[in-house]
Amino acid sequence: MSVDPDQLRAASLAQWEGSAAGWGRRAREIQRTAAPVSLWMIEAIDPQPGHTVLELAAGPGETGFLAAELVRPGGGLICTDFAEPMLEVARARAAEMGLRNVEFRRLDAESMDLEAASVDRVLCRWGYMLMADPTAALRETRRVLRPGGRVALAAWGLAEENPWVSIAGRIVRERLGAPEPDPAAPGMFALGPPGRIEQLLGDAGFTDVRTEAIDLTQAYDSFEDWLEMTRDLAKPMADLFDAMEPGPREATLAAVRDAFEPYAQADGSLTFPARTLVARAGA
Repeated sequence: MSVDPDQLRAASLAQWEGSAAGWGRRAREIQRTAAPVSLWMIEAIDPQPGHTVLELAAGPGETGFLAAELVRPGGGLICTDFAEPMLEVARARAAEMGLRNVEFRRLDAESMDLEAASVDRVLCRWGYMLMADPTAALRETRRVLRPGGRVALAAWGLAEENPWVSIAGRIVRERLGAPEPDPAAPGMFALGPPGRIEQLLGDAGFTDVRTEAIDLTQAYDSFEDWLEMTRDLAKPMADLFDAMEPGPREATLAAVRDAFEPYAQADGSLTFPARTLVARAGA
């Protein structure tokens, strides 16, 4: 059964508003893991002094802030997110870093309040995959880019390539008797199938499309560290755990812990493989 796109957008907004504080607390840890992705994206768009760079679904702003350093003098970053609390986190981090050439806007990537051909570069790390209508968002991205502009994006690969998140999701669904997620619906792995990103970019009018896979490592000090980070960053999963009665919740967490055994190290830490896809394209 299809889900109303407006319901998806409302649920997504509530999720990110509720998770913003956790993303702020974990921003440095996230960026340590995500640095290869952000650096690939920055190299792909090749920001130059004087450029205007737009970051969509910016969250704490890590990737866009790298671009802001490179477009000085004369250029600037428009840091945007759908959730105002996320922008508050990004504002605070930009202030800590002493960035002066950043404008913050609450912006819906599927319907941007920006003029056509008004920006030189666009960044979107792990955002399009979660949008109710990624096709509309990419067409809007193409509309606001100047001729010769570039977009760089990242999206997680397939579920089986990212056990650090997919294992727990599978176990919780089994325990709750929930159906498998619709692979066509927005979600972490929505753009993982081969050719999906290329198709979306082509349909939006982009050319010179290039995609790659980047293998990462998701590491946690312990199972408890994984659980705390999941509670901070993934509100839907945290809400599912909290909605369970104590007995079933503990049994579910025990099942997740057991399933993580192949990734456990001698000191009790956890080390998971992870794979993200990255892409660049020209306007």
